[in-house]
Amino acid sequence: MDAYSIVVSFFQQGGIFMYPIMLVLACGLAIAIERYFYLVRQKRRNRNLWGELQPLVQQSRFRDAFDIASESKAGNGKMLSYGLVRVHNNSKLTEIEAAMEEGLMESVPRLEKRTHYLSTFANVATLLGLLGTIIGLIQAFTAVSNADPAEKADLLSSSISVAMNTTAFGLMAAIPLLLIYTVIQARTNEIVDGLEITSVKFLNIISAKTDAD
Repeated sequence: MDAYSIVVSFFQQGGIFMYPIMLVLACGLAIAIERYFYLVRQKRRNRNLWGELQPLVQQSRFRDAFDIASESKAGNGKMLSYGLVRVHNNSKLTEIEAAMEEGLMESVPRLEKRTHYLSTFANVATLLGLLGTIIGLIQAFTAVSNADPAEKADLLSSSISVAMNTTAFGLMAAIPLLLIYTVIQARTNEIVDGLEITSVKFLNIISAKTDAD
C-alpha cells in the first residue's frame, strides 16, 4: 500500500469529524500565508520609506517628506506623516511625539489583523479531534454491547483504533498552526519594534534640529 492509499484510508476511517478538522486547517493555512507575505511586504516598505525620508528630514524638507509619507502604503507612512504635519506647524516635541504615537496605534492593528485566529484554529482542531474520538468510542461501545461475546474484544479494539484517528488528525493540524502562529507573531513584533525605532530616530533628528536653532 503506497503513502497516498494510507493517507486516504486514515482519513476515511476517522469519520465525519475529519472534514471540519481539514476545513479548520485549510483556513488556518490560508490566513498564515496571507499574513506572512503581508508582513514581508510591510517590512520592506517600512525600510524603503524611512531610507527615502531620512535625508529629506535631515535637510528640513518636511513638505516633500510629508507628500511621500502620506501617499505611501508602508506601515510607518501614517505615523511619519502625522509627525511631519506637527513639525510643519512648528509644534512642540511632545506634541510631535503624541501625534506619532497616534499613528503607531493606528498601524499596529493592521499588522496583527487575523493573526489571533491561528491559535484559535489550533485549539478548535484539537477539540474537534477529541470530540470525534469520544463520539466514535460511544458508537463503538454501543455496537460491541450487541455483538457476539467471542468477537467483542477484536471489535472493540478495532473500533477504538478508528476512533483515535480524529484525535491524531486534530493534533496533526493543531501543532503546525501553533508553530506558524509563533512565527507570525514574532515577525509582527519585529515590525512593531521597527516602527518604534523609526519614531525614535525621527524625534532625535527633530530634537537635534530644534537645539541647533
